[in-house]
Amino acid sequence: MSSNKKHHMSNDMRELIIKLHKEKKSLRQIAKIVGKTHSTVQSVVKKFEMTGSVNTLPRSGRPKILNSRDRRNIIRKVNENPRISAPKLAVDVELEIGKIVHPENIRRILRKSGLNGRIPRKKPFISLENRRKRLEFAKKYGNEDEQFWNKVLFTDESKFNIFGPDSRGKIWRKKNTELEEKNLIPTVKHGGGCVMVWGSMAAAGVGSLVFIQPKMDRWVYLDIIKSNLKSDAAKLKLGNNWIFQQDQDPKHTAHVVKSWLLYNVPKQLHSPPQSPDLNPIEHVWDYLDRHRIRKHRITNVNMLKNILLEEWNKIPPSYTEKLVSSMNRRLKACVNAKGCKNKILNIF
Repeated sequence: MSSNKKHHMSNDMRELIIKLHKEKKSLRQIAKIVGKTHSTVQSVVKKFEMTGSVNTLPRSGRPKILNSRDRRNIIRKVNENPRISAPKLAVDVELEIGKIVHPENIRRILRKSGLNGRIPRKKPFISLENRRKRLEFAKKYGNEDEQFWNKVLFTDESKFNIFGPDSRGKIWRKKNTELEEKNLIPTVKHGGGCVMVWGSMAAAGVGSLVFIQPKMDRWVYLDIIKSNLKSDAAKLKLGNNWIFQQDQDPKHTAHVVKSWLLYNVPKQLHSPPQSPDLNPIEHVWDYLDRHRIRKHRITNVNMLKNILLEEWNKIPPSYTEKLVSSMNRRLKACVNAKGCKNKILNIF
């Protein structure tokens, strides 16, 4: 018998309690005579006064299979391992305490405690050295005004799959815990795919979208920026004192690239490594993938390219302006997190 299950009281005992009650004995006297607690005697008397009977009334619904200790044990297992599935938890319960529980019962217990199945966020692993670089960057540019960020041409590369992003399993987590280490899937950028692109944007709108074939190296990258940077800066009316932003990918910091930039770009802004949260164009890639191109039924690479270009050119300046205006908040969040991962601002 479970340790927290109530002991059954016989009808004879209840009748004795009522008999003593009718004899005008106090509840404490009755409790002492029958060897029960004051609250137990009080409950029997109260029920008799309400129903006129000492018989146990039929219970509504089926008794719970799992007691409070069992439920706490399930929640503890999930907190230790968020990737454990409900069927696996059901098997563990049966092996440990011999109770057969349906996985859906497990899910109800977890949801009731605030744990919900969610797809884990993918975040790059950030080394201690890169945390330091992120923090230095955030502190250096955290006080720049809107006029500064409006002159920046943000650039980046991204990957798009024909059939959407790779599938990801769910985890159990509580609200606002998506960035805890146990709830993340470490990733490296560009782990394969169907179409690679380079793009640019500023507060005034989007610039060029360039398809990369067959793969990106320093020479391909140099050709892209030679062909697009100045024209994009002019198209977006960034003025003569515009700022070119790029991350510190080895292709971007190659000697031939540095040499060309030195003589052709007024100012440069180098984002620290592993910092998608500090580059607003990352939001544009996500917006394109999840909200725009997935509305289409895409069956081949050429169709994907055409739709990407079509949707890219539909991105309104009001959207990019909103993204760029978030830079100070992004940098402040990075400082508050001491260079660690932080929640990318929800500004869609």
